[in-house]
Amino acid sequence: MKKQKQHVVIVGGGFAGVKTAIELCDSGLFDITLVTNRPNFEIYGSLYHTIVGGSTKVSTIPLSEIFAERKINIVQCPAKELDRKAKQIITVDDQKISFDILILALGMVTNYFNIEGLPEYSYGMKSLAEANELKKHIHDKITKKHLSTYHYVVVGGGPSGIELAGMLPSYIKRVARYHGVEKPQIHVDLVEAAPRLLPRLPRSISSSVAFNLRKQGVKIYLNTAVLGQSADELLIHDKPIRSHTVVWTAGMSNNPFFKENNFQTTQNGKVRVDQYLQAEPGIYVLGDNADTPYSGMAQTALYDGKTIARNLTRIAEGKEAWPYRAKKPVYVLPAGPRWAAVVWGRVRFYGYAGYALRRAADFMAYKDYSSWPMTFSRFLAEIDKEESCPHCADDLAK
Repeated sequence: MKKQKQHVVIVGGGFAGVKTAIELCDSGLFDITLVTNRPNFEIYGSLYHTIVGGSTKVSTIPLSEIFAERKINIVQCPAKELDRKAKQIITVDDQKISFDILILALGMVTNYFNIEGLPEYSYGMKSLAEANELKKHIHDKITKKHLSTYHYVVVGGGPSGIELAGMLPSYIKRVARYHGVEKPQIHVDLVEAAPRLLPRLPRSISSSVAFNLRKQGVKIYLNTAVLGQSADELLIHDKPIRSHTVVWTAGMSNNPFFKENNFQTTQNGKVRVDQYLQAEPGIYVLGDNADTPYSGMAQTALYDGKTIARNLTRIAEGKEAWPYRAKKPVYVLPAGPRWAAVVWGRVRFYGYAGYALRRAADFMAYKDYSSWPMTFSRFLAEIDKEESCPHCADDLAK
């Protein structure tokens, strides 16, 4: 008699969730449902590229493309509740999805730390929708208001803030030149509450990144807390920075789903998991949501997805699962056109070599999710066309 396949429900369409789904689909041993609130897989580390004129091909892959030749049920609706007794996930539109095994990889949410004005007036870059909103705002400010001075403030000296701040000056010059704005005065500020940028990485990396940002014209504020924001200024140290464009990248919190559904969490809000990434028997928590070393990195999320898929396959084949062993990621941090800093174990290097490594990593990431033709299409979409207006070109391509 043929053994009935277990039903695996994966909640979350980010790196960990999609990678787990791909691996389990390819094993052929499970029935799989992916619950997600978006139709696309969004590559968060490339959203800055979309903001500064890059094609949306660079930062998104439709789930329909990823799973075109794989058997999977995709439910596009956010999850709101876990019924442990009935072994069901309940979505916001009250669908009840039963599971034998549950995998939770919902990602993080923006945290404004109760700072007045930020939710209303700042821009984000956590999703494609936010990236496109910011991109349109920047473009419209240059082309419709015909100003001579442009002032932008990025809050947060982590990877996202650094990537965006490093590319903004050249992007603004490029769009202004294309639209006939002569000699624009461009001010890009990067505000960080810690004593240095990238406080979790070696000081030499922080210094090199800061040096290259300043070469691009970015003014860096360290040891600087944000106190509030209004429609036309950001308040720091009781002094205002006048700007109509403030981008908040400084605060993230674990998805409220876990607190609302009574998961055991650590002081930092992440979910406690055992040596097999289980929060409870048969319920696994991966990626940014789990209290594991290097949580918060895309490489860690991918690694978690592969680990869980491997272990579930082993269990289905009657073998023992292997304990989780955290893998230290390689840090590649773009901080300006064709420049990146790299931390690879004890090896550190900077400049074009770092940029080339990032491009190679992007290519391999696309290949994990796309066919060869689509991989090359996405890879080539990152190449800048120096004499065009990237926003206009992207609009015409739609």
